[in-house]
Amino acid sequence: MDLFMMNCELLATCSALGFLEEDVYHKEPDCLESVKDLIRYLRHEDDTRDIRQQLGAGQILQNDLLPIITQHTQDKPLFDACIRLMVNLTQPALLCFGKVPDDPAFRHHFLQVTSYLQAYKEAFADEKIFTVLSETLYNLLQLDWEQRAEEDTLLIERILLLVRNVLHVPADPYEEKNVDDDASVHDKLLWAVHMSGLDDLLKFLACAQSEQQWSFHILEIISLMFRDQTPELLVNAGQMRSAQEKQKDMQELELLRQKELAAKRSRTLLRGTRHSRFRGSYVIQGLKSVGEKDVIFHQGLHNYKNYSHDVGKPVRRVPKRKQMAQDSESQRRSALNVRLFLREFCIDFLENCYNRLMYLVKEGLIRERAQQHDETYYLWALTFFMAFNRGQNFRPDVVSETMSIRTFHFIEKNITNYYEMILTDKSDATSWSRRMHLALKAYQELLLTVNEMDRSKDENIRHSSSVIKSNIFYLMEFREIFLTLLRKFDERMQPRSFLRDLVESTHLFLRMLERFCKGRNNLVVQKRKVKRRKRSKKSLQTEPTDEDLEQTWQIVSQELISSGFQLSESLAEGAVPFDAASETPVNEQRTEALVKIQDCIISRSGPEALSLLRAARAVWPEGEAFGSVEVEPEEELELLKQILFTKLPRSVPLDAALEEEDGVELEEEEELESVAVSETEFNFLDFIKRFANPAVVRPYIILLRSYSQNSSHTNHCIARMLHRLAVDMKMEALLYQLSVFSLFNKILGDPAASAYQELVTFAKFVLNRFFVFAAQKNKAFVELLFWKTVGAVREMTEGYNKDGEGTKKKSKWTPEEEEQLQRLYEEYKDSGVPDVVETLLPLLSSSRTRRDVVTRMVSMGLVDSVKDLKKERKGTRIVLWTEEQEQELQVLYEEFKDTDDVLGNILKRITAKRSRARIVDKILSMGLVSDRRDLYKKRQRSAPGRRTGMTEEEFFDVAGESQEKDMDIEEEEEEEDKSEQDEEDHEDRAENSARGGQKSMSRNISSEKIHSLRNMVQTLQQQGLSGPVLWLQNCLNRTADDREEDGVSYPVALVPLTEENEDAMENRAFQKLLRTVGIRAPSDGQESFWRISPSLSVDQLRKLAVSLDPVETETGGDSEGNQDTSRAVEMEDEDDDDDEDNQELRAQALRALLLSRQRKHTSAESKDSPSREGSSDSVEPSDRIEKRISKKRSRVLDDDEDNDDDQRDISHVDPLSRSKFDRSLDSDRDSPAAPAKRRYKRVLSDEEGEDD
Repeated sequence: MDLFMMNCELLATCSALGFLEEDVYHKEPDCLESVKDLIRYLRHEDDTRDIRQQLGAGQILQNDLLPIITQHTQDKPLFDACIRLMVNLTQPALLCFGKVPDDPAFRHHFLQVTSYLQAYKEAFADEKIFTVLSETLYNLLQLDWEQRAEEDTLLIERILLLVRNVLHVPADPYEEKNVDDDASVHDKLLWAVHMSGLDDLLKFLACAQSEQQWSFHILEIISLMFRDQTPELLVNAGQMRSAQEKQKDMQELELLRQKELAAKRSRTLLRGTRHSRFRGSYVIQGLKSVGEKDVIFHQGLHNYKNYSHDVGKPVRRVPKRKQMAQDSESQRRSALNVRLFLREFCIDFLENCYNRLMYLVKEGLIRERAQQHDETYYLWALTFFMAFNRGQNFRPDVVSETMSIRTFHFIEKNITNYYEMILTDKSDATSWSRRMHLALKAYQELLLTVNEMDRSKDENIRHSSSVIKSNIFYLMEFREIFLTLLRKFDERMQPRSFLRDLVESTHLFLRMLERFCKGRNNLVVQKRKVKRRKRSKKSLQTEPTDEDLEQTWQIVSQELISSGFQLSESLAEGAVPFDAASETPVNEQRTEALVKIQDCIISRSGPEALSLLRAARAVWPEGEAFGSVEVEPEEELELLKQILFTKLPRSVPLDAALEEEDGVELEEEEELESVAVSETEFNFLDFIKRFANPAVVRPYIILLRSYSQNSSHTNHCIARMLHRLAVDMKMEALLYQLSVFSLFNKILGDPAASAYQELVTFAKFVLNRFFVFAAQKNKAFVELLFWKTVGAVREMTEGYNKDGEGTKKKSKWTPEEEEQLQRLYEEYKDSGVPDVVETLLPLLSSSRTRRDVVTRMVSMGLVDSVKDLKKERKGTRIVLWTEEQEQELQVLYEEFKDTDDVLGNILKRITAKRSRARIVDKILSMGLVSDRRDLYKKRQRSAPGRRTGMTEEEFFDVAGESQEKDMDIEEEEEEEDKSEQDEEDHEDRAENSARGGQKSMSRNISSEKIHSLRNMVQTLQQQGLSGPVLWLQNCLNRTADDREEDGVSYPVALVPLTEENEDAMENRAFQKLLRTVGIRAPSDGQESFWRISPSLSVDQLRKLAVSLDPVETETGGDSEGNQDTSRAVEMEDEDDDDDEDNQELRAQALRALLLSRQRKHTSAESKDSPSREGSSDSVEPSDRIEKRISKKRSRVLDDDEDNDDDQRDISHVDPLSRSKFDRSLDSDRDSPAAPAKRRYKRVLSDEEGEDD
């Protein structure tokens, strides 16, 4: 179809719009309806966009629509319809076609639409059009939010979209053919925007509080305005050139002049003084042709330099998928007036709009309120404006929104996502690579800004830079990003400009890291290690023997008899003997039900097997295959025994059967990954060693190939990295590669080599080292053909290993050693030792490993298989306790129960060796003790500081040692019991955590320290800091409650969230109080908050919190001091009483728990016995204890609690604390919540009062 011959209906519609006479446009009566018809036609166009092409060929926008909106602005319905139509006509061609078409026909349509869009852009470069748009937009923005109708909001959005679409149209370099400093179509468009005042409206929309919804539109328009511009050009616009810039230009001109002179000199040397008429042939000696003779050269001598064997050969065609990615960056220098206007725009935007607009855009991206790929505009704006700020009187405050760790993390996450999409979405890899390049440049600009902050004269700015760098260098993902990008660089998908920015960013990061490490003796960083372990599951198991079945039946039958054949509700209701989803009918699944019951018995799950049996009897009552309806428990037991010993047919999968026939054991291996995060000391040289990898060196060599086009800074970055590897790391052999040497030869032979003095020096160094090395190692020239790893470099320089070397040699067994091994094995194989191999190892004459001994015994035929000599796992040899062993344990306990180390003496003398944990559990189950702590070594409980007059620090050291010893005992017990963790029950874990919490209460606070704390509190109250003191008291109580519940101590940060608390944290008197309490100050660079030390126990924290109670000012100072001392002593006595009460209550709870376990499986008649009543009575106090222990509280570090929470959590207190609470109740309502200990006790007292 000829697009210039418009469709008749479309032509009639366009004719009904109106006509242009001279400069006046006369609209037709049906103009509005015609515009709406055109919109309707565009909605139904085909895939070739025929309607759009016909309207573009007819120049409807230039001749009709633009005159209508400029001359008939007062006709609001017509104006709105025309704006709507122009938004549709100017939308990008990529949106119309989805992507650049591969089909030639559709590619033609795509290019045709693009050409029409370029004509539209040229038509819009008129000041009158943007004046109308800016005036309309200004009038709409003048309306308040409640006065603005929905049509007004839509019109604002359409005007912004129209400006966006026009600015988005790409330039046509073949039509414009402009040089730098000449006005292009885009420059004319920007000047029209500036003259109409639309740029001021854009800045208003960017910073207005009520216009937040347009933030993404504004950012997109601004990014399109600065297309093809660079921050450096805008910063220098209209300014005098500095001496440094002039010197740089002179160096570039001198370089070009040297190249030209060198080329002219080489041409002169090739020609003689007079013309040679001889055009004969020459023989090149030493250069062999295809045969054995020398090459015959048939051209003049001046062409000999360009001779190559490849002359005349067809050029090898490189597949498209293997071609190097092309740079899409285009930069040009706009007209001076445009650059000046854009420079002023950037200055105003940074001062008034940047921080707010970037915050809104970032929030929209995080909350996913943006469209796809809108983050690219955010990355561009961050890069451009921060670079402009660096060049234009650097001010960190105007870009403070994007100078944070959150921004670093956001960019790093996007880089990772883009790289993953490059690998997965290979059809659109070029677009993903371009987005990745934007993210990399944003990351580079952040580093440059931080580096610029380091040079600031303001100390606060330098401190902020140090904090940011400490966080960047601490986290592993920020340190590893450049190393990962270098290793994953692919020149087919990522262009040369990406590699240039990557190399320069790596150079900057390493320089900052090196400088940061030099000022510190040790730098602690985070380290993540992925632990992988394989778990194999055997799907084909061997059949159990009769002895195993008999042993299994004894255990299952005893379990069922002891439980009285009673089942829990969950087992009785949850047992399903058939598979409802199976294709096999339910009536034919009896055999599978029998197999399920048999599997349950084999796995020693007696109650589950019994529940399946009863459920199967209810499903299949006919035939009494699962017993009669009125079956007795003894008959059920016999029926289960028959099922266990019956060989039932089992269905085996086909694949498993085939592998079983081949004698292959089917194993399914699952790879389990777990990430372990730890801290380690950072070593800069160790970090640089990770760059000694051919995957990292190769990208540097690729970029070095274009050394003549690179800037001097880029060449310096390349040379510095290669210098680090070759000189600092002494790994110059990494560069012993033929392509590298060819490149060095090209650099050394360059006529302008004096301009690349750094590269020339480095190339000479590497070549000299190679030729010295080649004189000693004759295989060095062969190694030039390969890229080498660190291991290959070591082999090449230190010597090659022969076959079999490099791994540990297996030592041979002599006949005398084999005879000795056989004799020892015959001697000890029947001696009853648990592990024969471990017994033989120290008796052998030569040192051997366990693997060597086991392998030799199998090869000698002393044992049939390695499995016969497997090392038995600890704690699995003896499972059941016999009556004799129980009696022996009871006798040993009675003998040593009054000694200091009961458990240690029992472990030394007991016959059946068991783990410490098993013996403790057995003693508890026999009722010999009620608490595990009774079995530990008895220590002096009195505080040594009170008798010997120790200082406070010495007292804490002694108390800390005793606590560490207690923790060592627990850790030793846990290690011995690690192999039997699956047998540990929940009650034991609860007791362990409770015991761990009680053991940490072995420390006490001296009365002198309490007295000094109260004096500090009184001083702070006089300074008006009673609120922060109460907040500190609340934090101590909360931390004590958390440590008592969790059983774990870790540092807790004090985070002040109110201005009063923040001011107090800077007060020297308050900081002295924090240090006296035991709160650690933040370390330089790594922490920002004070932290409660993990060494403080629960008891210490609560005593310290009580000592911070508000002090009532008395008339006599001495009486106050005595009152404080007596009050502290009274509190200590009360806490000691509380500890004794807690121990008695826990003992009662344990006795009740043991009694309830013993009566768990009794018959129905025994439930009415008096012993049951006694047990229920004894359980009551344990229930009250559990209610106390199970109270969960959340850690609160701020002072913003409601009064309801204060009244709900007030605890039971002693008379002294109650009087304190009554005095401070009014102040607590306006200050942080009351201490947790007092609130907790008040609740219990209220509950007990209600019970009474």
